[in-house]
Amino acid sequence: MKTRFTTVDIRAVIAEINANYIGMRVNNVYDIDNKTYLIRLQKPDNKAVLLIESGTRIHSTDFEWPKNMMPSGFAMKCRKHLKTRRLTQVKQLGIDRIVDIQFGSDEAAYHLIVELYDRGNIILADHEYTILNLLRFRAADAEDVKIAVRERYPVENARPPEPLISLERLTEILSSAQNGEQVKRVLNPHLPYGATLIEHSLIEAGLSGSLKVDSQASEVAPKILEALRVAEIYMEKTESFDGKGYVIQKREKKVSLTPGNPSEELLTYDEFHPFLFAQHAQSPYLEFETFDKAVDEFFSKMESQKIDMKAFQQEKQALKKLENVKRDHEQRLEALHQVQEVDRAKGELVEMNLPVVERALQVVRSALANQVDWTEIGVIVKEAQAAGDPVACAIKELKLQTNQITMLLKNPYVSEEDQEEEDEMEEKVEVKGKKSKDKASRKKLQKNKPMLVDVDLGLSAYANAKKYYDCKRTAEKKQQKTIEAAGKAMKSAEKKTQQTLKEVQTAITIQKARKVYWFEKFLWFITSENYLIIAGRDQQQNEMIVKRYLRAGDVYVHADLHGATSCVVKNPSGNPIPPKTLNEAGTMAVCYSAAWDAKIITSAWWVHHHQVSKTAPTGEYLTTGSFMIRGKKNFLPPSYLIMGFGFLFKVDEQSVFRHRGERKVRTVEEDMDELASTTEELLEEGEELKDDGSSDEDEEQGKADENDARLKTETGDDDTREETKDVTDRKSDGSNAEEESEEDEGDGEPGEEPIFPDTTISLSHLQPHRNQDIKTEPASESETNAQGKKHMTAKQRREEKKKKQKQEGLDSEKTEVSSGGSTASQGTRGGGGLSQPPLKRGQKNKLKKIKEKYKDQDEEDRELRMQLLGSAGPTKEEKDKGKKGKKGKGKEEPARQPPAQRPPQKPRNPERKPEQPRGEDGDGEHDDKEDDVDPDNPGAEEAENLLNSLTGQPDNEDVLLFAVPVCAPYTALSSYKHKVKLTPGTQKKGKAARTAVLSFMKGKDTTMREKDLLRSVKDADLFRNVPGKVKVSAPNLLAAKKK
Repeated sequence: MKTRFTTVDIRAVIAEINANYIGMRVNNVYDIDNKTYLIRLQKPDNKAVLLIESGTRIHSTDFEWPKNMMPSGFAMKCRKHLKTRRLTQVKQLGIDRIVDIQFGSDEAAYHLIVELYDRGNIILADHEYTILNLLRFRAADAEDVKIAVRERYPVENARPPEPLISLERLTEILSSAQNGEQVKRVLNPHLPYGATLIEHSLIEAGLSGSLKVDSQASEVAPKILEALRVAEIYMEKTESFDGKGYVIQKREKKVSLTPGNPSEELLTYDEFHPFLFAQHAQSPYLEFETFDKAVDEFFSKMESQKIDMKAFQQEKQALKKLENVKRDHEQRLEALHQVQEVDRAKGELVEMNLPVVERALQVVRSALANQVDWTEIGVIVKEAQAAGDPVACAIKELKLQTNQITMLLKNPYVSEEDQEEEDEMEEKVEVKGKKSKDKASRKKLQKNKPMLVDVDLGLSAYANAKKYYDCKRTAEKKQQKTIEAAGKAMKSAEKKTQQTLKEVQTAITIQKARKVYWFEKFLWFITSENYLIIAGRDQQQNEMIVKRYLRAGDVYVHADLHGATSCVVKNPSGNPIPPKTLNEAGTMAVCYSAAWDAKIITSAWWVHHHQVSKTAPTGEYLTTGSFMIRGKKNFLPPSYLIMGFGFLFKVDEQSVFRHRGERKVRTVEEDMDELASTTEELLEEGEELKDDGSSDEDEEQGKADENDARLKTETGDDDTREETKDVTDRKSDGSNAEEESEEDEGDGEPGEEPIFPDTTISLSHLQPHRNQDIKTEPASESETNAQGKKHMTAKQRREEKKKKQKQEGLDSEKTEVSSGGSTASQGTRGGGGLSQPPLKRGQKNKLKKIKEKYKDQDEEDRELRMQLLGSAGPTKEEKDKGKKGKKGKGKEEPARQPPAQRPPQKPRNPERKPEQPRGEDGDGEHDDKEDDVDPDNPGAEEAENLLNSLTGQPDNEDVLLFAVPVCAPYTALSSYKHKVKLTPGTQKKGKAARTAVLSFMKGKDTTMREKDLLRSVKDADLFRNVPGKVKVSAPNLLAAKKK
């Protein structure tokens, strides 16, 4: 297969580039890999992409090539110097395979020099050819040239065009070549035409394309020179080439297993040329409008053709194995048949020569009985042979160590004339070089030919004959068994071969149908509520995700851990994101961090898209992948380090309707049922959930220990949630009773069931502290109500308050609780005994006046009067209702319960503020603005359709196109058909992924199509998203391994 440009190709493609793309400006430069680069050119009404591969090719392309996410250093340097410059000239340096592409003119010019020979190189130089950057450094010692930065590129060293070779020089080259070497190979190093054009020219001149050098080369030289003149004409045509392009194809025959079906043909691309040369006239070929398009088509289809050729080779190998099995079977049968024929012939010869054999046995036995030495027996036999004894002449060898003698026996009933005829027949067979296929004649030959027969001294002549017949019968039975077994073996081999061919074809079909989605380059998964979550693998991807993919309505999730990834919850609909999705995103952020290896359980947090900024405070600098978060962080419950590995299946459009609503936002009842089933499943698998709930000893500890226990119950375990509820009910100390009574009073509807049952503590007890100056004694009252005591009078409450004032020194005029004050008041109520700061000047007198004025006023009277006056602000009920919808003020945050309690309450707010558009901080500019369009950020409907077409619960009636491996929090995979659980462990992720796939393949409910799809997934795609070393857990995993 042709893989790189020749001089003729370079001249033709340069002519086409000069004709079509001169004057276009460079829009951008991208790198596909470390050797291949794309230069995007544009005019107001035209766009083009120039593809350059070091050492191989240069041409324009119409295909979409995958670009590197982060441009290389060379690409960045090219962008710096070439962007917005015009393409002014493309030329070849001499007749070398070096292309000089010039951008700009005069002193503002830059040159991109592409070397298309050997290992290749791409060099960026200024207008004086001083090297600014290059792909690889090299030094040519022979030419004393150094290709490096700040050195001058030796343009003058290029090989200049040469006139047509002279006859003398041609003769000299041919005479110095070895005999038998092809002329085109001999001339290729000395001429610029290339071997293909030389071969074509030889055919045009009436010579053979594969002409070889011999002793008469000088006679053929004039004709070869004539052929080279034809080659020179073609070279001149390429200077202003405007012809067509040709892709030469190669035929490969596919052998069919079924005898009725004819063998198929596989056409693969073999070569590309600007002319249809004579040697390719009989081959299949494709014709294109331009040579540029032909080259583009050739290289773009190489990858898919590699897949086809790989499949073809696998099919060929499978069929070869089948042929080997058949050949081996035939050889076994032939060997058994030969053994039978030989044994039968030996038995017959012993029967025909009974007197001779019997006499020989008697002679040797008597000698042995007389204890004659073995050597002497041999001497006696030789003497008898010399005397012409017929019995002695029949004995050819004594094998006394095995108690046998070897005799040369022949058919006594065949005359000498018949023997001569047989000898003549044998000679004819040898001359023809063929074996006689006629079994009867072969038997006759064996019967009439003398044969060496081993005769056992311990048996009679008849017994020896019987022994050979028994051996023949044994071999015959063995042959029959072999034939019977071979039939089964052949059927099994054919079935296995057909299965292999089917698997190969299925894998190829899947690979061709497999579409790589835009989010697969990141860490990703689809939540149990059908939200797409993407996260960066490294700092560069984190930067890209925020700058390019974080849109209005999306949520940013992160964790304060080393190595934690930046997660973005894609929310094209703009609706509030449910807490379960946020928890799953938080689990992902924690698991892809140092917490996985350290086995630490901690919390993640989330913010809105407009809170994420790339603008650092004055005097500070944000590194790649770092962002500034402005405003409040919403902390999530602690995340268990439990991930899952499974498969999503892409279904066709007709099957999508079966899977709508598989992943949706569930009601409280559905969520609780699912949570219970998940807990049972986890317990069945024998996994230890770390920090699960609180113990009885924790219940008897102080306020801080109780809060820690409640924090742990937020994971959603039903048992621990019930336990926490019991703990709350049993608590009878003042602080806890106060919290419960105020919660009931604030809600106003004690029988109403909470919207999110995971939340066990209401934050409403914080609100009354803001108006402690006016309320007479809310703490005492609520404490009394909580303990079930009778209603206290105003006088009793005043006395209680006086006692507390002496102990705590309350500040009566404090209307707003700061962070420190709020915490302090909580500590006092919880029994901590912390004192308030001293009262300011004049506050004591003011407090006394208020007490005197309102000493006979009850709490209810006070509230009624204040409502009538309209100066009391919102009532307690209104305040509590408002608190449900509030996001919370920054000053109150430290006084609230641990951050893990907040997210479940957030979605209760039905009047969530619309997301603000992102400012300059959040929005990042990408170099390729055209690539920022819909494909990577589809609309809500497109995104939903895409996610609905990926299902983890394939139906038997579905048409499955391909399988996509996914690694996600285990709760997101709870409904998947194929899933395993991953926890921190010691197994390498590659082996773990393969173990999981093996268990899926062994599953009883796994269909053949699913097995084919699972088998076709590449190993690299399987484990690329698995977070470090893991332990795989799944029901019946060990049983699957043993199978």
